[in-house]
Amino acid sequence: MFAALRPTASRVVARSALAGRRTYADVADGALKLSLVLPHQGIYNSSSVTQVNIPAATGDMGILANHVPTVEALRPGLLEIIETSGTKKYFVSAGFATVHGNNTLTINAVEAYEMDNFSPEAVRSGLAEAQRVLSSSASEQDKAEARVEVEVFEALQSALAK
Repeated sequence: MFAALRPTASRVVARSALAGRRTYADVADGALKLSLVLPHQGIYNSSSVTQVNIPAATGDMGILANHVPTVEALRPGLLEIIETSGTKKYFVSAGFATVHGNNTLTINAVEAYEMDNFSPEAVRSGLAEAQRVLSSSASEQDKAEARVEVEVFEALQSALAK
């Protein structure tokens, strides 16, 4: 009696194949909706933007409207937000970027600072100090912290050069 209610194996396979298939998002106005959120504040809240370039752990990545849904870990680097009025640049230290199927991009970052807040001289000085700690007889904890600082300062130096 219940055999008629059970789906056949071919229907289950077909349904699961369709459920896992990646598709483009449906877009009404052709704009990407960006939310950029920090632990202590929101910088963008579903704002329409043209493109966002992120420093993904797997490599730099440009995200436009209709992008395939994905989740990307962020490494320290330059976050570029291209709007119709111009480009805004932020330095992010870490976080995650999620491209949703409904044409929205959510970036949860630990920190994000506008690039105008950094001077090349201060970055060079910070990098030199961190490298000095790495090459010294400092404790392992100090060296571990210095390795993180070197990674961040090198990424910041690269971002300032762009």
